[in-house]
Amino acid sequence: MIIDSAHWLNLAVALGIGLLIGSERERRKAAAGERRKDGAGSSTVAGVRTFTIASLLGAVSTAIDPWLLMVAIICVTVFVTAATFVSNDDNPSLTTEVSLIFTVILGGLAMSEAGLAASLAVAVAILLAAKEPIHWFVRGAITKDEMNDFFILAAATLIVLPVVPNELVGPFDAINPRNLWLVVILVMFIGALSHLALRLFGSKTGLPVVGLVSGFISSIATVGAMGTRARKTPELMGAAVAGATLSCLSTILQLSLLLAAIHPPTLYALAVPLVFGGVTISIYGLVVTLSSFHQNGTEITNPGRSFSVKTAFMLAVVIALALLVSAALKTWFGQAGLILASGVAGLADAHAATISVASLALGGKIAIAEAVVPILVAFTVNAASKVVAAIITGGREFARQVSLGIIIQVTSIWIAWWLF
Repeated sequence: MIIDSAHWLNLAVALGIGLLIGSERERRKAAAGERRKDGAGSSTVAGVRTFTIASLLGAVSTAIDPWLLMVAIICVTVFVTAATFVSNDDNPSLTTEVSLIFTVILGGLAMSEAGLAASLAVAVAILLAAKEPIHWFVRGAITKDEMNDFFILAAATLIVLPVVPNELVGPFDAINPRNLWLVVILVMFIGALSHLALRLFGSKTGLPVVGLVSGFISSIATVGAMGTRARKTPELMGAAVAGATLSCLSTILQLSLLLAAIHPPTLYALAVPLVFGGVTISIYGLVVTLSSFHQNGTEITNPGRSFSVKTAFMLAVVIALALLVSAALKTWFGQAGLILASGVAGLADAHAATISVASLALGGKIAIAEAVVPILVAFTVNAASKVVAAIITGGREFARQVSLGIIIQVTSIWIAWWLF
């Protein structure tokens, strides 16, 4: 490729890339020089001029011959290695050296993909400038368990998910392995978001926020935990009721997210009942939250793991069993069998029944309209389980207040279904 008038813009981008990354490194170089005066630290091997020339070197090399770019990269690597070797630094850092080599590559990339090269340069500059915040976050803000949980979630999403089969298998062709794995990922992801909210807010906003975010993991468990707290600490009754009530809102939100991921048409069919249920429980939750706003929850000193892998897999197993039972009952008894299976599954978890029914609709085994009632039945039975949990753990007054909100929510959902 020969440089002509059409490539001046590309050369300008390469020049900007070198100036951008080099300016950040020059500031870091100056800071290292100040520390060296105090007897610590060492100077870097390159500043703004070196980075700018390196970027232009990559651009011109690419314009003349792509193979010449490889020669330029090798030469810069050799020079950087030699400079690092003779610096006699007791605590060497390769950030600047690697950035210099990468700048040569970006300069070459700018001759063919100017937009991509510029975007990568901005990302590199941000990473270099954010050294202290990044180090603080990795070393001090997050725990070892949280980092391990992040790796697990990343592996489940980026490594396992692409190789999971995306087809119906098993008896009655009821199970889609990819959909089940998506459920595992969603449960872990929602748990991570809930954990992050707990880390950010702590107990400053009290039990209502804790109940809202914990409800994404298990609303029944949240109701039980809030009931136990209300029984042990009666002065936190109002805040505990607010937390338990808002966990029911989390159920609506999580059902919507799962349906959007598995089968959006089923979500559209349930949109009006879900909106009614979400709005009514939100209003009730807001009322009880405001009435107890002066109360704060206890300080959360150990938030624990971001999510439970065991819980995610257990939910996937429950969903798989619900899929098999629902498909079998649907085959043997028609729509009545599907409603019965959804109600049984809803005793423990409304999400398992919802996903199983939505998967049947996705596979064309039932019509979308036929999926609405089984999901609402599962939700209703699950709501009844929450009432039982409130009675057992929190006592009469706690159960009365929580049950009122749940009854309002379930009633509004069925009224919306009946009307629309």
